[in-house]
Amino acid sequence: MDYGHDLVFGTFITPQNADPQVPVKLAQVTEEAGLDLVTYQDHPYQPGFLDTWTLLTWAAASTSRVTLSGNVLNLPLRQPAVLARSAASLDLLSGGRFAMGLGAGGFWDAIESMGGTRLTPGEAVDALAEGLEILRGIWAANERSVLRVPGNHHRVSGAKRGPEPAHDIPVWLGAYKPRMLRLIGAKADGWLPSYGYLKDGDLARGNATIDEAALEAGRDPSEVRRLLNLNGAIQPSRGGFLQGPPEQWVDELAALAIGDGIGTFIIASDDPDQIRLLGEEVAPAVRELVARERGTAGTAPASARRGARSISLRRTGIDYDALPAALAERAVEPGDRGYDAVRHNYLRSGSPGLVLRPRSPEEVAEALAYAQRQDVPLAVRSAGHGISGRSTNDGGIVLDLGAFSGIDVLDVATRRVRLGAGATWGHVAETLVPYGWAITSGDYGGVGVGGLATTAGIGLLGRLQGLTIDHVVAADVVTADGRFLRASATENPELFWGLRGAGGNLAVVTSLELEAGDVGDVVYSQMALDASDTTGLLEKWGDAVEAAPRELTSFLILGGPRRGQGPVAQLMTVFAGSDTEAAVAALEPLADAGPLLGHQAYVMPYSGVVQRVDARHAGGGDPAGRSGLVQHLDAAVSREVADLALSGESYFTQIRATGGAANDVPANATAYAHRSANFAISALSSSQDRLNAAWDAGPGRLTDGLYLSFDTDSRPERVRDAFPGETLARLRRLKREYDPGNVFAANFPIPPAD
Repeated sequence: MDYGHDLVFGTFITPQNADPQVPVKLAQVTEEAGLDLVTYQDHPYQPGFLDTWTLLTWAAASTSRVTLSGNVLNLPLRQPAVLARSAASLDLLSGGRFAMGLGAGGFWDAIESMGGTRLTPGEAVDALAEGLEILRGIWAANERSVLRVPGNHHRVSGAKRGPEPAHDIPVWLGAYKPRMLRLIGAKADGWLPSYGYLKDGDLARGNATIDEAALEAGRDPSEVRRLLNLNGAIQPSRGGFLQGPPEQWVDELAALAIGDGIGTFIIASDDPDQIRLLGEEVAPAVRELVARERGTAGTAPASARRGARSISLRRTGIDYDALPAALAERAVEPGDRGYDAVRHNYLRSGSPGLVLRPRSPEEVAEALAYAQRQDVPLAVRSAGHGISGRSTNDGGIVLDLGAFSGIDVLDVATRRVRLGAGATWGHVAETLVPYGWAITSGDYGGVGVGGLATTAGIGLLGRLQGLTIDHVVAADVVTADGRFLRASATENPELFWGLRGAGGNLAVVTSLELEAGDVGDVVYSQMALDASDTTGLLEKWGDAVEAAPRELTSFLILGGPRRGQGPVAQLMTVFAGSDTEAAVAALEPLADAGPLLGHQAYVMPYSGVVQRVDARHAGGGDPAGRSGLVQHLDAAVSREVADLALSGESYFTQIRATGGAANDVPANATAYAHRSANFAISALSSSQDRLNAAWDAGPGRLTDGLYLSFDTDSRPERVRDAFPGETLARLRRLKREYDPGNVFAANFPIPPAD
């Protein structure tokens, strides 16, 4: 039985402590030889061995590419909740290079001598199942509940989850007996026996038992990787099994892959020359021979037919079996353990049928080609923070750009930086602090670069720096038909115009180049004002902001009355400079807008305002949103905003200053055309219909345009609000050229010109 697994080759190294650096050097030899995996046996009661866990961490720090694993870790002497946190930590520190080889224990006299509890074979299986549940429960950091596993041998009662590993750590179980094999088929990721303990026919019988249990659990048997520990010697003359020249090894290992489904070969050797021969001569030849045999037999790669944890959860309209192998490796579908971490947005719940996570522009092009062959919606996500929630969906495909997270300084003299679309602005701010630079970028560090820098970017440095899109000087994109294009003032200039304001409609942006501003420390102010005279406060605050120096940018959040208390306005304000006297002078008029209830101000780098956030999105709330732009907060506008906030129809009402430098840019310079606006108003509600009615009858009558990221109204007229007049006509022509099939239709879809 060939399961189609890609072939992996590794070493099984003795963790001897006579010369403690030898096992580490052998790990380095394994990596240098081009092999994939380093494993160490785990016998904590053996005084002649290094502690395996300590050795794994040291070896991980001494290598850069190979995966590391215990072979197998002794669960009776390693408390599973602590082991889970240790494993997640090592996986994070090594960049996703840890695998969990786990055993139920076998040498019980030695285990008891170290304080472990002797178990019967049946109890050992139960204990291993409990340990596996605890491991995966701790790693599920995105789940909000505490972990409770009331086991008979291993238990946790209200343990906090986390940290989340860098990747989905596979759990391989060392096992031989039927009950343990059934546990592997139902719940584990791999079977890891040693060839020397197997009798004739045991591989076939074990595979059959695992396959049957996997199918009973609703899994594809190819989800379970088959690994094998092997002894042998590469030598000139032929002898017994794996005792001979490289060509004998090639034939015998290929037979195990094709006939018995072995996908991972782990060779026990402490001889560096044997390891080099394995990596340089044997492994490449085995891969070549197996690939040739599979081509003749028509064997599909396991990654191309990856089964969901429950096949019944797959969605109609998606051909999962046709998913290209390069994408399948990291794709996530309903039922996968990592699904909950990628299905939602910041505030929007989602249940996509498939999340694709490409790592290169070539994989983005492959993902787009695949998505267009499916009969489901497509959403593109940079970091998933957008309030409008259009980067997830129900039943469709999400193209997640989180792997495009690089941040590079290209030119110190011009302050030019390249940002991956999946990077977050908190990470960007943190990276630029040592240079004394900053780029205006919303008010929250978890916002993705790609979403903000293609929409507009109303941020807390905005009156000084303009919009985020005003700092974009080039973009690298993948078009719907798979072309790789660069857009700038001199390369594809019309596309460059459209990307700055309507980028989500035109292509997948993988990276952008921006010019940062020369901004050192800033003064960050937080005020609370009594908003009993709500209309008057809004007018005074608006006047004060417009009269302030451009270094000052302020956002206002208005909350309605609660529990007998009057309404309160919260101000977040940045003065872009460390001159505290100038900052106080600029802030005082804001404090005079209403009775001051509290004020705190700090001098800090911009990264302290827009802080790095690495939390996973869990959805929830699913708010309805409306937004609009105005030139001034005059009496009429202020009254309508106040009435909406106090009516209860909007539970969150915010006004962002967006004038100053943003007004200096001509309206036709970018696809974001609302250059006369000084303020952006947004409101959130639990009901789209009720909010639409209240907004349209209130502040919506006085606004001119809207801000895409905060509006969830899907009526066609919103597109005309976002892109007025000739801007929309120009975008429709661009749409016809770059996306005539309307592939990018999730975010305020622009119809291609006729």
